[in-house]
Amino acid sequence: MGLNMKKYICFGLLFIILLLGGCGSKSEMKDGFYTAEMSDFSYGWKEYLCIMVKDDTIVYAEFNAKDPSGYIKAWDNAYMQNMASVSGTYPNEYTRNYVSQLISGQSSEAVDTMTGATSSGNNFLKLSEAVINQAIKGDAATIIVE
Repeated sequence: MGLNMKKYICFGLLFIILLLGGCGSKSEMKDGFYTAEMSDFSYGWKEYLCIMVKDDTIVYAEFNAKDPSGYIKAWDNAYMQNMASVSGTYPNEYTRNYVSQLISGQSSEAVDTMTGATSSGNNFLKLSEAVINQAIKGDAATIIVE
């Protein structure tokens, strides 16, 4: 066998090893619903994220916040008007924006926070990472995020 042939064989084996080594390296998400919520209320609201996974794909997500009675932040019109005039955005807008980015990018790394909703955006990043990890484990228990 010539030197060139040995090089081709070595490169071919290396390619196969790299190819096989890459198989299965990405953990798949299990089908189901997964929820994560913040550990504490902030300004009277506790943010949460629920996703639905089907065939290793996030097909639905809901991000919002609730008060101690369970009332949803995006339903609070007075809060929306006050926040919109101060921040330029409001819960019904930024929650949909973050969810849209998560579904289209399928990763918390694909989400950019919005000006005016940075705190919620940072919480969304934490929640989405936690809930995706739950989906990979297949653990449907609600996870609490600090």
